[in-house]
Amino acid sequence: MQTTVHHCCCNIFAVVAQTTRRLLMVVGLLCAVGCMSQPPALVSDSQIGLDEVLAGKPFVGNNLISPVIIDTSDILAVDDDMRRFIDQFVGRQDRRQLRLEQLVRAIISDGNFGLKYDESTRTAAETFAARSGNCLSFTNMFVAMARDAGLEVSYQEVDIPPNWSLQGDTYVLNRHVNVYIKLTGDREHVIDFNIDDFRSTYSRRRISDQRAFAHYFSNKGVEKIQSGIQAEAFAMFRIAINLDPNLAPAWSNLAALYNRAGEPAYAEAAYLEALRLEPRQLVSMSNLSRIYKAQGNNQLAAYYRDQVHRHRQQNPYYRYYLARQAFLIRDYDTAISNLEDAIHRKEWEDSFYFLLGLSYLQKGDEKQARKWLNKAEEVAQSDALKRNYQSKIDLLLSTE
Repeated sequence: MQTTVHHCCCNIFAVVAQTTRRLLMVVGLLCAVGCMSQPPALVSDSQIGLDEVLAGKPFVGNNLISPVIIDTSDILAVDDDMRRFIDQFVGRQDRRQLRLEQLVRAIISDGNFGLKYDESTRTAAETFAARSGNCLSFTNMFVAMARDAGLEVSYQEVDIPPNWSLQGDTYVLNRHVNVYIKLTGDREHVIDFNIDDFRSTYSRRRISDQRAFAHYFSNKGVEKIQSGIQAEAFAMFRIAINLDPNLAPAWSNLAALYNRAGEPAYAEAAYLEALRLEPRQLVSMSNLSRIYKAQGNNQLAAYYRDQVHRHRQQNPYYRYYLARQAFLIRDYDTAISNLEDAIHRKEWEDSFYFLLGLSYLQKGDEKQARKWLNKAEEVAQSDALKRNYQSKIDLLLSTE
């Protein structure tokens, strides 16, 4: 059975560091609660309560489940090897900006460290020792080391465009966190172990350590699912939810576990809780549609299927995805239509303008092509990216 889960990582590894005077905190998602029409009356043979979902009877049987004991101390623990590394490369008495630059240079820029991406979620010390992990692993490591160096650091959730991967028989929707650093005055800095086209236009918000630790245990649960160890996966998701009951991906992942275990009533309850917390969560909508279709509840199946379609059409990154697909089959009018909609919804994505320019170029409209390719260069956020666009524009529009 194929299931869909959320994983706080990325499947392409690069590092960017970006300084800004003020990070724009986008709070548009708060309106999502009121944006979803009410579903038809729920018709179900049995309703499972959330207490039952968290009791995990399908995984522990009638055994009395023990209270959740959570030890998060290892996640950000700094060991002796890490501390020696910091002492070697960072002047602990230097000003904050210089300490940050020294730490970033030692880990990322100078070749002293040699980070490699893999799918594993690790503690800070495990990541330092292995020199590998996913973006949450690297974020754990950097948060721990930066704090040990006396910097004011916190985690951030980042709303990256939908990023899917297929791992075994599990579809994984990758979510993302990065590092926020407060410097002197109103100066701020972001360290991001993410895809190489990270944009500061992505919505992001600082989160507590406890929520970051909930992501950690939710990730560990996904890894247990992929290893086929359902009881341990349940334990990880239960810890994540106890750390942060409002973490919708943990509820959705727990639902996927129940669905895989052949317990659709439990899965339904967990998916509905995920949607209550995050009303635009397409994974939960899509899987609920499949559950209701299997139950013969065609009305609810159609409702959630239609919700998925509607929300996808409103997502600028999904419209960009459709545009790319259309461009590949040379349907440039459809590509242009989707890109115009994407730009209407999100104006400052240079990749949207670049593909729009390419689409017009393929249609033979050089005037429109030049206009939108130049716009891509204009909104690009770094000098390197601007130079990259300019070289591409010169090549594409060359008359020689």
